[in-house]
Amino acid sequence: MKQVKILGTGCAKCNQLADAVKAVIAREGIEASVEKVEDIQRIMAYNVLATPALVVDEEVRCKGRVPGLDELKDLLNR
Repeated sequence: MKQVKILGTGCAKCNQLADAVKAVIAREGIEASVEKVEDIQRIMAYNVLATPALVVDEEVRCKGRVPGLDELKDLLNR
């Protein structure tokens, strides 16, 4: 099972990324747990300065933007 984390302080784009990730996981049948990380200290531990960010299995795969659904699928399956 993949561990997916959405890093962000709760802004609209962070919520948009979380919704998109959940949609792709459901659509593709990917086994994953999704966690939203809003604590700034935990976000900084990933060396992320621009949110929202997508972390899959402890690897930062995207930061500072909300990718499209097809790109999210690739990022989650990489």
